[in-house]
Amino acid sequence: MSALAAGRRHSLGVRADGTVVATGNGAAGECDVSGWRDVIAVAAGNVHTARNTGRSHSLGLHSDGTVTATGWNGDRQCDVASWRDIVAVAAGWRASLGVGADGRVLATGRNAEGQCEVDTWRDVVAVAVGDWHSVALRSDGSVLATGSSRFGQCDVAGWQDVTAVSAGSLHTVGLRADGSAVAVGRRPSGACEVGRWHDLVAVSAGSFHSVAATAKGRVLAVGDNSFGQCDVAEWTDIVAIAAGSTHTLGLRADGTVLAAGNNAAGQCEVAGWIDLRRGDGRGFST
Repeated sequence: MSALAAGRRHSLGVRADGTVVATGNGAAGECDVSGWRDVIAVAAGNVHTARNTGRSHSLGLHSDGTVTATGWNGDRQCDVASWRDIVAVAAGWRASLGVGADGRVLATGRNAEGQCEVDTWRDVVAVAVGDWHSVALRSDGSVLATGSSRFGQCDVAGWQDVTAVSAGSLHTVGLRADGSAVAVGRRPSGACEVGRWHDLVAVSAGSFHSVAATAKGRVLAVGDNSFGQCDVAEWTDIVAIAAGSTHTLGLRADGTVLAAGNNAAGQCEVAGWIDLRRGDGRGFST
């Protein structure tokens, strides 16, 4: 589960007491989380196209397996009130996914590219959603994908021994059991250049960058750095990470949060966040 989530222009965090904090652009209501309680994980919808600036959504997974959503609901991506027995959630551009305790996956939102065609998926333990594709991690370490694969972002059929997945705008990143990383998708930004990474415990894909946390608490980053979202080399004691569209969050072992990158909407104003939930250190954000 992830205690951190980074969208295009907002950030979310889960406190140890199950409440949620948010910062950034809340014009669509994506930061309206002050009343959420008993939350164990969050997900933030992530868009990168300028025409959709300010329209995003947020998901909160409660300890009883229900899900709460707030924010832009133009494609019904927030229609999750009926979901039950959910153990993991993910939010993409216009879609939301939830993993049931039985290993099946629920989806709602835009399906024009097939990103919500998950009815046949089984034995799933985690999911991720990008702009136009969805990815699932199965209990045996294999990975499934559906939706647009124009840039090869769904070419995950051969992946094995994977323990975490994350979906960017047009790429997908996976963490292997041996601590290495694998990535497929659009390459010009450099977001898929993860082949030399090792000793990892978490990965997260932003729109056009990728980040990873190592077992020693350091953070690695590759890809677009136009806003300084990859300026994380000096971070220490990191136990969880989340990559947004153009910013990056890191949860420290003491429950505080670091941020780098675009702060035009205040999405990096996390200096006052304390006592965040550590979870298991694995981030399944977009």
